[in-house]
Amino acid sequence: MAFGYGAGAYQQVRSQGGVELADPHGLISLLMDGALDRLVKARGYMQHGEVAAKGETITRCIDIIGALRDSLDHSVDAQFSGRLDALYEYMGRRLLHANLNNDLSALDEVSTLLQPIRDSWVQIPAEARQRPAAQGAAA
Repeated sequence: MAFGYGAGAYQQVRSQGGVELADPHGLISLLMDGALDRLVKARGYMQHGEVAAKGETITRCIDIIGALRDSLDHSVDAQFSGRLDALYEYMGRRLLHANLNNDLSALDEVSTLLQPIRDSWVQIPAEARQRPAAQGAAA
């Protein structure tokens, strides 16, 4: 399974100072890319028996998933954001399971769940990203 697309983009933006320049949409993209990057690294650490590095990497990934949960705006679409919140919570549990049981399939499952969310997120048109702020300013 190939997980490198998001990881490469995250690394490129991170090394060019993308966090300081990113808008809220971009920051969420960076979080998702960072989680995907860490999943790839954790998989490698797990395969090579690097227990400490695996644990640190998965823990950071769990933290990122938690930040994604915290960023959800339940006032926009409570039903959708509630489902996404539950999915992020499930991902966190699967990551914990992967860490405790050296379960590569659990890491792959989280990658498989997160990648389409990330792909959909980055496809949101720029004008749609600005609508809530623009509507709030007009009111």
